[in-house]
Amino acid sequence: MASSVNPADQLVRRATWIVIAAYQEARTIGTVVARLVDDHWHVVVVDDGSEDDTAACALAAGAWVLRHAVNVGQGAALATGFVYASRDPAMRFVVTFDADGQHDPSAVPRLIAPLASDTADVTLGSRFLEPDGLGSIPASRKVLLRLATRLARWTTGLKLTDTHNGMRGFRCDVLSRLVLQQDRMAHASEIQAEVARLRLRYQEVPVRVSYTPYSLSKGQGLIDAVSVLWDLLIAKTR
Repeated sequence: MASSVNPADQLVRRATWIVIAAYQEARTIGTVVARLVDDHWHVVVVDDGSEDDTAACALAAGAWVLRHAVNVGQGAALATGFVYASRDPAMRFVVTFDADGQHDPSAVPRLIAPLASDTADVTLGSRFLEPDGLGSIPASRKVLLRLATRLARWTTGLKLTDTHNGMRGFRCDVLSRLVLQQDRMAHASEIQAEVARLRLRYQEVPVRVSYTPYSLSKGQGLIDAVSVLWDLLIAKTR
């Protein structure tokens, strides 16, 4: 049963699009979309060349669905979703959300609140602002996240406590100013670099991530982190 929403919240939700990049996520995407739709959010899922039933499951759950013919990467899929959402003249905010079921829909209003009050242009979810924000994540992954965050602080100058967190919020008037060229996982670092370059107002928001064996199997490991750094270094030399 859909949850009730007061009139003020209805206006914000009407002006918000949630963009989800999905690849081979038939196992979880239906539940993820259904929870967001039940909370009265507009959801667009970009199926990034999946060979399973990701698109069909997302559509059945109530999302607008776009499809890439081939897998081109999460960054490219989010960019496609941004373009689609921007065609809605009522859009004021965009939130990115992961497809693997580890994100909590209750965090979405917290991401939007600073945007709606015009105290931030961009909001970034942080797992390190709440005692249990990291859930059951393995110790080795925590270390990797800490190292990645230190690198982000060093390269961008942003005072971050978390990096490569898939929950983010954007005001539509600044989203169009971001120059994003990284198609794959390096897009997360590129977004932070753009926030710094444009001197956008940003605010970290506490979020909790629920890790499962499935979501951990889809996440970044050491090799993926090295790949991200390589993509960014190559981009800087262009």
